[in-house]
Amino acid sequence: MIACRIFRSAGFRFGAIYAVLLAISATTLAVFLWWATAGLLDRQTEAAINADAQSLAEHWTSGGLPALVVTIEDRLAQNIDDDAIYLLTDQNMNRIAGNLTGWPTLVSIAGPWYELPVMRAGMTSLANVQRYDLPGGLHLLIGRDIQVRAQLRKMLTDALLWAAVVVILMATIGALVVRNLFRRTLANISVTASAIAGGDFAQRVRMTGRGDEFDQVADVINEMLDRIGRLMDGVRGVSNAIAHDLRTPITRARTRLEDAALHAKNPDDLHAAIERAIIDLDGIVAVFQALLRIAEIEAGSRRSSFAHFDLAPLLIEVADLYGAVAEEHGIALTLDTPRAVPAYGDKAMIHQAIANLVDNAVKFSSSGGSVRLAVSVSAMVSITVSDQGAGIPPEDRQRATERFYRGETARSTPGSGLGLSLVLAVAQLHGGELLLEDNRPGLRAVLLLPLPDDEERRRIGV
Repeated sequence: MIACRIFRSAGFRFGAIYAVLLAISATTLAVFLWWATAGLLDRQTEAAINADAQSLAEHWTSGGLPALVVTIEDRLAQNIDDDAIYLLTDQNMNRIAGNLTGWPTLVSIAGPWYELPVMRAGMTSLANVQRYDLPGGLHLLIGRDIQVRAQLRKMLTDALLWAAVVVILMATIGALVVRNLFRRTLANISVTASAIAGGDFAQRVRMTGRGDEFDQVADVINEMLDRIGRLMDGVRGVSNAIAHDLRTPITRARTRLEDAALHAKNPDDLHAAIERAIIDLDGIVAVFQALLRIAEIEAGSRRSSFAHFDLAPLLIEVADLYGAVAEEHGIALTLDTPRAVPAYGDKAMIHQAIANLVDNAVKFSSSGGSVRLAVSVSAMVSITVSDQGAGIPPEDRQRATERFYRGETARSTPGSGLGLSLVLAVAQLHGGELLLEDNRPGLRAVLLLPLPDDEERRRIGV
């Protein structure tokens, strides 16, 4: 059972892969060394024998048997290394010339190479020979004494075998090291994941500080855990905000209905109480609809409705819609937009985001103030809504886009604290951003959206 678990482990597989790669590399190197040393010696011997055979064949052709015998004797006399082997016999295998006493019985046919022991000068030696059959029933044996080369080849073979043993040992040790390193790294991640699963969200994967791939994985996991922690904090914050902000209208609606049930003197009083309760409940429904819409936007499920469109008519529509509201409160709403503004995205969501910014600007402006809706096109589409209201203090701007967050200046103003959260979600879905800046006085909200491609811009005329 334990052995099966080890074989199935990823650490064992990585270690085995390391060992196999090391063994293949060492084997390839050993084969190359063998080919470059022992193989080279064999090839040199065979080349020398072939050259001898060709030269003797020329003497045979030009001078016949006498010339061949003289040539063999001359070569034996001039062989300084004393490694040449020649034997010329008649059809009955009787010796005519050469330095061997008799024909080796193993050399039976012409063509193949033979490596065999031979008796020469009273001593047994190892030789590499080849047989040639001549006209008239003559037989010629040409070879080289390879005793010294055979000893060198044996030494090389022994060295390579010992090297193979060392490689196997190193591969085994290396595989164990790789396996243990892999297990320690995974154990670090596993311990952290188990702690997170147990509710300890403060745990993080330890980093070695070497900046290697394991540290990169640990950094990504830690970043993911930080993101999860922020999301969990956001969920808790939203839950607390929902409980806090919705408790009042729900309690108010219940109180009104209960009071009407106990003290209503006529149907008109009861009907009025029900209508006021319906207004409170509609506000609660609106809050949940806004939350669901933000969640839908953040999930990216609305990207299927992205399309190219001209933003200018949409801006004019928003300005017309809120112009009347602003006029009722004594606020001047102005629009500054080019003739055509290229855009790509969900038209309805962008419309709602701009409407939220304008609605906030009008809502927090005092009578006699002004709200400006301006659009510019450069590297991105910049939609700016500026007012002259109380603004948002610098220390609160970072949290202004959090759900249900309402600063001190907004406590007395109707709203749910979800407007800027929705605008930020729309901006992020479209690959843009939302900037909140000081307008001195008031607030300047800048919604940045990416430009569509050049072809679409030419079609719109920008």
